[in-house]
Amino acid sequence: MPFLANTPVEKMTGPYARRWWALLVLCLSLLITVMANTSLIVAAPDMTTDLSLSSSDLQWVVDSYTVPYAALMLVLGAIGDKYSRRGALVLGLLIFAGGSVMGSMVDETSLVIVARAIMGVGAAVVMPATLSLVVATFPRSERAKAITAWAATSGVAVAVGPLVSGWLLEDHAWGSTFLINVPIAVLAVFGALALVPPSKAEGMGRIDYVGGLLSIVTVGSLIYAAIEGPHSGWGAGPVTAAVVAGVGLVTFVAWELRHPHPMLDVRKFALRPFTGSMLAVMFFFFGMFAVIYYSTQFLQFVLGYGALDTGVRLLPLGGAVFLGSAVTGVLAPKLGVRVMAVTGMAVGTAGMFLLTQIDKGSTYGDFLAPLMTLGLALGLAISPATDTIMGSFPESELGVGGGVNDTALELGGALGIAVLGSLLGTAYRDELTDLVGNRLPAEAMETAKDSVGAGLAVAERVAQDPSAGPQQAQAAVDAVHQAFAHGVAQTSLIGGIIMAAGTLIVLAVLPGWRGFAKQSAEPGAGTTASEAATVREHTGSTR
Repeated sequence: MPFLANTPVEKMTGPYARRWWALLVLCLSLLITVMANTSLIVAAPDMTTDLSLSSSDLQWVVDSYTVPYAALMLVLGAIGDKYSRRGALVLGLLIFAGGSVMGSMVDETSLVIVARAIMGVGAAVVMPATLSLVVATFPRSERAKAITAWAATSGVAVAVGPLVSGWLLEDHAWGSTFLINVPIAVLAVFGALALVPPSKAEGMGRIDYVGGLLSIVTVGSLIYAAIEGPHSGWGAGPVTAAVVAGVGLVTFVAWELRHPHPMLDVRKFALRPFTGSMLAVMFFFFGMFAVIYYSTQFLQFVLGYGALDTGVRLLPLGGAVFLGSAVTGVLAPKLGVRVMAVTGMAVGTAGMFLLTQIDKGSTYGDFLAPLMTLGLALGLAISPATDTIMGSFPESELGVGGGVNDTALELGGALGIAVLGSLLGTAYRDELTDLVGNRLPAEAMETAKDSVGAGLAVAERVAQDPSAGPQQAQAAVDAVHQAFAHGVAQTSLIGGIIMAAGTLIVLAVLPGWRGFAKQSAEPGAGTTASEAATVREHTGSTR
């Protein structure tokens, strides 16, 4: 058996013999790109102290990865389709590893942001390539299982990232959370060459680079506005970005409708299975990323867990993702994407509402049920929705399909952290002001209102002030804890309402079996392979 997998998928006469090993490589590649987002949440306190980061600095250390990641996936997925999906995967892993090496070595905020942006570019190449290669490599009869494993990996990475980061931070500096990506990326490169067969679109025409550029401008501007507006206020920059995003979207749609070979055929949004599945992915990760964002802070700053302890306590979420994925693998072929996606979103909404009970006296046990509920919901909902999205694209556009799915995922997550993170900050500041009043100097109060970490730092300075004393310091700590707990509860209430509204929207948009029979009785038009077979069985369709 040769070391390199040289036979293109398009020239194989039967299923690829080592496809499950290839899936392992693709899931490993996906794992590190998602972990790069969640692991930084645990490393943020150490980075803030070492680099003297302001709240705005920390925001852009996190989001410099997100902006290119979300904005470039559609275009880079199309380029992978055109030239080589495996080649795109390998190149993306190398770019990602290069950014990781840089991030581990620099000690200036601006350079860390640049390193994270480079990693985001690499991830934008890797993520759509993994999904397109999964679909290209597996026969239709096995794609639902393979996509379930892919989707479960993205959910597990949300929990594994903080665990790995916490383990490294026990004995190493925050740069180790960057460096750990390098050996994994190198292993994935060799695994890709040895186990993942080459694949590219047959007969694909010229790439619509104008449409691609418009998509980059639109998505990039939208994410920038969503991040910067709630955090820094709706000044000239965020407002201009929002206007550019709106104009860019209109121009993109108009261009794609007239182009003979569009980057993305926007007419697909008229297909209810496709649009409903996109909304399900976006709304779900809107809530999931936000919950991880503020739950991790509560565990660290209020309950006092270290980085490793915090990571360990997020593991039940990953286990629940596996359980949900196992259930959806059995039920999705029988019940269809509408039932599974809506059920998963309803369960996730319930998990969000459970967090409204958080208060200053809450313990880890109060977070366990919501986290497990959200993990179970992710396992139930995301793989059927992803399978339906990918089924909406022909074989020649699998990279574009992966880019569309992943853009919805990343856009939802970015908006969740931006919008709910902003609401959390506002609720925290208002409650802290009510609790503390004028008992702190104005400058110290302004610092304390910046974040829960800054509030605890102010309390520590109060403890060191001979004129204050331990009782006043403890009162400041209690006020910070109570204010943040209040912020978590209020934010979860708003987030739960948004998730509930999203669930009703998805319920209304996704068709039932009869609707699938009319719009998408064959795979490639917006349904999964298993659903198409069931539709034909129940409706007598032979198209």
